[in-house]
Amino acid sequence: MNSSAPAEAPGLPSQAGFHSASLPHWITLLLLFAASFAIRFWCLVCKPFWFDEAYSVELARIDLRNFVHLLWWREANMSLYYLLLRGWITFGQSPFFVRSLSVLISAATLPALYWLARLLYDRRVALIAAALFAFNGYSLRYAQEARSYSLFVLLATLSSAFLIAWLRQPTRRNRIAYVLASMLAVYAHFYALLLVAAQWLAVRSGISRERPNELRSSWITIGVAVLPLLTFIAKTGAGPIKWIQRPGVRDVADFFKNLSGGNSWILLLGFATFCVLEIAPAGHRLLQHQPDWKIWRGQFLLLWLVFPVALTAILSFARPVFLPRYLIFTLPALILLVAAGLAQLRHVWLLGMALAVLLLLSSAGVLYVYGHDFDNERDASGLATNFILDHSQPGDAIIFHIAATRVAYEFFCSMRVGENSASRHNACRLGPEIVFPYHSAGLDYRDFTGKPTPDLVHTAAASHPRVWLMLMNNAPPGKADATTQMITDTLSESFARTAVSHFARVEVRLYSK
Repeated sequence: MNSSAPAEAPGLPSQAGFHSASLPHWITLLLLFAASFAIRFWCLVCKPFWFDEAYSVELARIDLRNFVHLLWWREANMSLYYLLLRGWITFGQSPFFVRSLSVLISAATLPALYWLARLLYDRRVALIAAALFAFNGYSLRYAQEARSYSLFVLLATLSSAFLIAWLRQPTRRNRIAYVLASMLAVYAHFYALLLVAAQWLAVRSGISRERPNELRSSWITIGVAVLPLLTFIAKTGAGPIKWIQRPGVRDVADFFKNLSGGNSWILLLGFATFCVLEIAPAGHRLLQHQPDWKIWRGQFLLLWLVFPVALTAILSFARPVFLPRYLIFTLPALILLVAAGLAQLRHVWLLGMALAVLLLLSSAGVLYVYGHDFDNERDASGLATNFILDHSQPGDAIIFHIAATRVAYEFFCSMRVGENSASRHNACRLGPEIVFPYHSAGLDYRDFTGKPTPDLVHTAAASHPRVWLMLMNNAPPGKADATTQMITDTLSESFARTAVSHFARVEVRLYSK
């Protein structure tokens, strides 16, 4: 075999090494896997559903015609998750059951990460990485949310694992698995394209020149497979993410602090220390072309961790695209670098102490996540919906300032009648008459976007004795957007009284005569 093939690079564990671990090793791994399940299932419904989760569920359970229209028209990103959730909720729609899909996917990431660590390093590093992942608060945060982020992390891990497997053993099976995992990762979240770009940069450093055409054809295949999503991105432009704010240096630092899994800077400092311990010995060789395997794996992980964050932060000077949760796929790289740095400690007692301290700090992050969110404050759209339904009267109407707010409103209406599908579709008919957005009795794909017109607001004011207005993520008084100002001015002309109720990131107004 060619001596430059990765499988014969110095220090790379042999295939036989994968089966040589002792029984205590496998028992420890099994216990970590069980702990990962328990940590993620514990307190699964302690925090209320919020807009993004309600949006996921309503999109997944809309009728097939509207579902397909909506994916192509507006929601192609995360389409793989919506498809999985669509099948999942046929077995149950309680908040616990809906969120459990993300829990199962997140827990499945642990063995995938273990395998990747074994491919890159050895079983010692792999076991440390499994422990760090099991108790990582950032992973837990999104494992307990009905969104695509845990699926994104799993597929990113598998994509990198199959790439490394192919570099070590370039078989057709490994190449097909790499292409499939990468393609699915992009359909789980289009920011996975940044992962593929980081992989391309790493391979370009020259670790494998044995079969370059196969790698090139793999990336071409991935590009062709995700062409529908690329077309969607070109068609919609930055519209779906125009709400993202331009980040500052503190925002990037906070991202890494949260990614480490804690709610303090101490854990990040510990993580950074062991990342440096893994990378520093390479010195200037880390930047050289065609490094040996031990140097290259550090390059690979560093590119996976830093490149997507740096690129999105730089691009945000022109158009804000940096959003912490969109970059969660860099978590496996951070954990592997830290685990490899810890494994550099030769004394077992020192390694044990260092790992125990990191896990103790991580556990504090886990407890924090059970009652808080790292990245953003979740809205109280559920409380606002219940308030409206509890205080509405016959003849009332309701207008949603942002069309998609109706989606969350529909979900929380359905929560009041349980999971019975027949009554669920009639739940919101018991409240105010929906004036905007409205295209049919049930949700229509056109109800997910758009703005009310002055004529529509005038008609609602003339036809109803009271009109509710539900505002979400709205600007503070005096800085209202044009749509809010138009609705406010129009309704104020027809109604003498306005009652305002505030909830987290939601404002409810009742206009009456």
